[in-house]
Amino acid sequence: MTSTLPLPGRTDVRSQHMVICGNDGLAQRLAVELDAVCGETVTVVLPSRRDEHGGRIDALHRDPNSPVQLLVSAQPDEQTLRAAGVERAAALALTYGDDQTNVTAALLARSLNPGIRLVIRMYNRERGRHLEQLLDRAVLARSPHTETGIVDVSTTVLSDADTAVPELVAAAALGEGPTLQVDGKVFRGVVRPAGTPPHASDLATLAVLSGTHRDDPRSQDSAETPGADGTLLLPDTRTSYHRQFTHGRLMLEEVTPDHHPDLPADPRGARDWLRGRLSHLPWNVFVSREVSSVFGLLAAVVVLLALATWLLVDAMPLWKAVYLPMLDIFTMGDPAIGEPPARRVLQLIAGFVGLAVLPLVVAATMNATEAFRTASASHPPTENLADHIVLVGLGKIGTRVLARLRTTRHQLVVIERDPHARGVALAREQGVPLLVDDATAPGVLDLARIAGARSLLILTSDDSANLDIVMAARETNPDIRVVLRLYDDDFAATVSHTMRASYPHALTRSRSVSALAAPSFAAAMMGRHVLGVMPVERGALLFTVVDVGGHPELEGFSVHEAFQQNEWRVLAVGSAHGPAPYVTASDTLGGGLGRRTDFDWRPPHGRVLRAGDRVVLATTRRGLDILMTGVQQHPPRS
Repeated sequence: MTSTLPLPGRTDVRSQHMVICGNDGLAQRLAVELDAVCGETVTVVLPSRRDEHGGRIDALHRDPNSPVQLLVSAQPDEQTLRAAGVERAAALALTYGDDQTNVTAALLARSLNPGIRLVIRMYNRERGRHLEQLLDRAVLARSPHTETGIVDVSTTVLSDADTAVPELVAAAALGEGPTLQVDGKVFRGVVRPAGTPPHASDLATLAVLSGTHRDDPRSQDSAETPGADGTLLLPDTRTSYHRQFTHGRLMLEEVTPDHHPDLPADPRGARDWLRGRLSHLPWNVFVSREVSSVFGLLAAVVVLLALATWLLVDAMPLWKAVYLPMLDIFTMGDPAIGEPPARRVLQLIAGFVGLAVLPLVVAATMNATEAFRTASASHPPTENLADHIVLVGLGKIGTRVLARLRTTRHQLVVIERDPHARGVALAREQGVPLLVDDATAPGVLDLARIAGARSLLILTSDDSANLDIVMAARETNPDIRVVLRLYDDDFAATVSHTMRASYPHALTRSRSVSALAAPSFAAAMMGRHVLGVMPVERGALLFTVVDVGGHPELEGFSVHEAFQQNEWRVLAVGSAHGPAPYVTASDTLGGGLGRRTDFDWRPPHGRVLRAGDRVVLATTRRGLDILMTGVQQHPPRS
């Protein structure tokens, strides 16, 4: 969620110092992201420099070429914020795992610097929405000139889970390539090998890749300027055309997934469906070792008492000798008053035995019933299911991924070992095939028809289990596309590299949630005019929205003429008086559940940009600096 203060025009030159306060991997990843795309000073406040994340930030701090500075403080109190330079900073990110800490620090920061951009990590969405409104009202009350759009001030509340989900879904459903969600649409950067013709879904050439590039736009060296074998960002048409025969191209592709929230009708008849459902019920839990032992003990006691009653009580029929001890064990019979002494003694013995055995019988029965209920919650897929996505883990991230994937035509199979996990109810409600079992157990992946699956999404919280699952899946289906969530970034990089080396023709992506969420936090820190950041090898492209009025680099030029090689390219054109393009992490993949705008994402090259227009640009960092500050670093066009 993002505030709705006016979009800035050309901003006055002011400090672009940025501050990050946090205590986990998101703060560290955000610092790395800003170090790559932001040329200004970045101060990181961490509770310790000796833990894993503090050590990495300290390594960046010691690098003489890095703008990252490290400040150690246990809490983001007023003294700490002043020491970090919040009073003169352009942006502050609060990424602590505790909402209250982030709220307190945000209120302090706004009082110290009413014009600072705030990016706040919060788990409670409703609280975040109220905080966002409160802080923006404070800005307007203390700095009325922001209504004119002179200063870029905003409050953005983000959830790392929400911002990571689109990338996970896109990787599983679409394949390789970083994604961007803007204006209710989904875009991705896709590599076209040398010599391949353009695709109808391609919108623009973002980069011509180096000759050593293979299949990942983030894997090799690059620069924002042309080199002998380097990557060229935002090349002109002629360069792109001539180099496409020897170099790969990174294209911006518009993704248009098909919506089909309802499962296809089952072609089988109701009787066949019922027969198949009954055959898959776990009846074997009622003959488990525990149940068999308890009921075997009960049967032995009944036999012994029946035999004793038959032998010791005169004229006792055999059926009655069995019937009466059973009533006595279950305390259902009448007292044996007036009957032979042997009968009365045996009744007492049966009563005491019942007191000892019945609790065991009740416990075993309840355990078996619970096991049956849990196991019968599974809804295995049909045997002929193929080309589907297998999702493992229905926690906080997995549930949101499931909800997003349900907006596409892809068929799903879900595996979750905890029957009480938050996503199990959603899977049942949506009619998604569900296996309530441990995905690392033998045979579970086979039940999910992993051999015919197109993608495997592994989102459990156990790194070791995730690795076990992916190795087992690759043994059955070597070409399956795998996307797995790992907490440790170094471990994730090692796993990804090893899997790509072992299975070069299959896609493997292993990322932490913090690594997936960091670009969205970085874009929010750079201002509301920055819609997203797309890594391209060692460089990055920024997607920005700019009002044409007041920008002589754009005003009066056609879409084609406004292009500047290595600096910016116009992607979409709309009205400056309408709603701006937006990025919202809660939108479903391609669902466009938020408001729509009238932006044209395929504008004619001859379309002349006027003062009343608003454009979406792909820019380099240098190009964004020129547009935002007006500092020309190249000769003006005639």
